[in-house]
Amino acid sequence: MFKKILIANRGEIALRVVRAAREMGIASVAVHSTADSDAMHVRMADESICIGPPSGTLSYLSIPSIVSACEISGAEAIHPGYGFLSENARFVEILEEMNIAFIGPSAEHIRLMGDKITAKDTMKALGVPCVPGSDGGVPDLESAQRLGAEMGYPVIVKATAGGGGRGMKVAMSAADMENAFHTARSESKAAFGNDEVYIEKYLTTPRHIEIQIFGDGRGQAVHLGERDCSLQRRHQKVLEEAPGPAITASERARIGKICADAMAKLGYSGAGTVEFLYENGEFYFIEMNTRLQVEHPVTEAVMGVDLVREQIRVAAGMKMSFRQEDLVPRGHAIEVRINAEKLPDFAPSPGTISHYHAPGGLGVRMDSALYDGYKIPPNYDSLIGKLIVHGRDRPEALARLDRALGELIVDGVHTTVPLFHALLQEPDIQAGDYNIHWLEQWLASHTVAE
Repeated sequence: MFKKILIANRGEIALRVVRAAREMGIASVAVHSTADSDAMHVRMADESICIGPPSGTLSYLSIPSIVSACEISGAEAIHPGYGFLSENARFVEILEEMNIAFIGPSAEHIRLMGDKITAKDTMKALGVPCVPGSDGGVPDLESAQRLGAEMGYPVIVKATAGGGGRGMKVAMSAADMENAFHTARSESKAAFGNDEVYIEKYLTTPRHIEIQIFGDGRGQAVHLGERDCSLQRRHQKVLEEAPGPAITASERARIGKICADAMAKLGYSGAGTVEFLYENGEFYFIEMNTRLQVEHPVTEAVMGVDLVREQIRVAAGMKMSFRQEDLVPRGHAIEVRINAEKLPDFAPSPGTISHYHAPGGLGVRMDSALYDGYKIPPNYDSLIGKLIVHGRDRPEALARLDRALGELIVDGVHTTVPLFHALLQEPDIQAGDYNIHWLEQWLASHTVAE
């Protein structure tokens, strides 16, 4: 087992890894920018090293700075958290060259799944169901128009190197294709330096279902059920729950086994998430995230496992501590992502926290790095906390979430908490009857203010 690990991230996920390491008797090293000198993960870690100015490019994304911090501290391994360098294959290769363990999958698997077309082709070959679409990139508008006519509209044009909703445009009819094709290419070029796009059939009312998988890198892999992440705004997840309210036990077992078998054949190591669109009882693969997800706590709640602890164990060469037959979902869990944003426009709201009180009680978990007097910097993502609740069933989890939101106090900045108070009153949310378009349609007709 490692004696010391470095955490190449910030905020609540860095603190999450610090806690797991401490429980395992492993020393932790926090890295931070000058904007994060007083951050909670810096205070809680055993050691801390400043790696640069506030800009993420010059600090948390600076591979030389992070590798130097690892060498200075004597850390044997690096946990990347999510975002930043967590899916950077070159970073993993450099660590291998430096004999530093990466707590995550291989560079090969990160690269394989990082390209959407290659990922789709790979998954199709492994027996994973995929959305009908183009075979590879679409070189020009004429090809796009021909494919649209063959598949039937609506279709969606997607950036090959895309993510976070960027480089994605829907063509509802043939008349929309020219604008969708050129806009997706230009957005992709600006965001990723790559203007290649591909085309898929656009499902009209799907849910976003993701399967949590875990592999030992030696041909063994399991699935830990699904999460429903359909409540999204601008392709960004807002609320996640497990089990999915629309998924049956037989569907869970079927798609879970397909994903676990695929990862076993790949020899995948560590945590990963296989994401699908789900409509009319069918699953369609869209992408795989080769890292820990923001929403991993809902799986931990229903499965009773510590995914970060398991990541560290497997990266250290140990066997997985659970088998497929051990992984039976118990109860229901829901997570809401709380951002420092001002409603109704969701404008970023950095500032100083004058008072913070986390909710508590049975089945309540608050993953946050906030504290009284903390200054939220304007340089990073606006996520400031994740409130996770667990109950015996979905109605109990919803009631617990409502109660916990009422206990949460974050003074000094604006937050998205009022959005969740409003959503919990909606019959569709109470019934679990929603799809990936529901939230944006609801926001278009509702004004949520503090």
